[in-house]
Amino acid sequence: MIQDIALKAINSGIYALFDYLGAHVLTCLIPAFFIAGAMSAILPKEKILKYLGKNSPKHIAYPLSVVAGLLLAVCSCTILPLFAGIKKKGAGIGPAIAFLYTAPATNLLAIIYTGALIGWDLAVSRILLSVTFAVIIGMCISKFFKEEKEENKELVSELVEKQRKLDGIDGLPFHKRIVKRLEYHRLLIFFAILFSILIVGAWKIFESIRIIGLVILISLLSIVLKLWFKKDEIKNWLTDTYRFFKTIFPLLLVGVFAAGMLTAILPEKFLAKYVGSNTIIANLSAVLFGVFMYFPTLVEVPMAKTFLSLGMARGPLLAYLLADPVISLPSILVVRKIMGTKRTLAYVILITIFCTISGLIYGVFVR
Repeated sequence: MIQDIALKAINSGIYALFDYLGAHVLTCLIPAFFIAGAMSAILPKEKILKYLGKNSPKHIAYPLSVVAGLLLAVCSCTILPLFAGIKKKGAGIGPAIAFLYTAPATNLLAIIYTGALIGWDLAVSRILLSVTFAVIIGMCISKFFKEEKEENKELVSELVEKQRKLDGIDGLPFHKRIVKRLEYHRLLIFFAILFSILIVGAWKIFESIRIIGLVILISLLSIVLKLWFKKDEIKNWLTDTYRFFKTIFPLLLVGVFAAGMLTAILPEKFLAKYVGSNTIIANLSAVLFGVFMYFPTLVEVPMAKTFLSLGMARGPLLAYLLADPVISLPSILVVRKIMGTKRTLAYVILITIFCTISGLIYGVFVR
């Protein structure tokens, strides 16, 4: 009996690995690693410090982090390299966590999908609560774990360099002025193409359209690199990309395998028995289920629809939708390596508390 359960769990873990590798690594995770490497190697540190740094105004840093997350349709694992990239470059822990939470929890595709499949009351509650949680949790962890103040002296040199590059452009012919200004904005163009590759790769659109879009974007990226980037910059970018991949990817594989095993071990009637009513235990169980079970972005929506049809109450359903996309075993393992055990523990505890309470309150008003 025990051998059968163990064999079933191992087979489920292997299946989860193959499913994850086939569905996410090529089109989602690899572009995310390249973006993280670019943030680390190419993006000027003063850019991060100016808008997301430890001393940046909260009314700028947090809204910017949330908006950036809203525009990315990525899962809790794909966002990790991006989180690692901005954190390494000097982003404050609060705005970085707001970004880490928002992207998988409240991306626009997931919200629209939730509204269409389950109901707009749930979709609106999901986006409002997720954005609120992202900011509150980020601010709480920033408050609990003090960071050293950092002087933004590099901003001065940035302005001097910017003025130097602009000097003399007005005297050039029109076509050369256009080329110079495009070159001046090379980083903006470069990152726009990288993020476009990530977004197109993650979209659930016709395969032929997606392939054509990726070919066009990768061709544009090659042209931009050849025209405006030095060999040393490209080498540093690829080196940092590989370093992120080597650090994060093995942990993701371990986490996905463990989540797959847990899926097989859980009793078949678990959901109907424990989350069929709007109680604290039911909402907490739904949150913990979301924490330990890994589903890729958007997949949590049809799963939630299935849970609803199997008898899950709407309160626990919202609690599950708030927690599942944000944290999972794979992401917890990686986040711990990036920001330490204490911060990660606080992050998981705060998410669990907020999601449980929200589901309980929501369930009182909506049945």
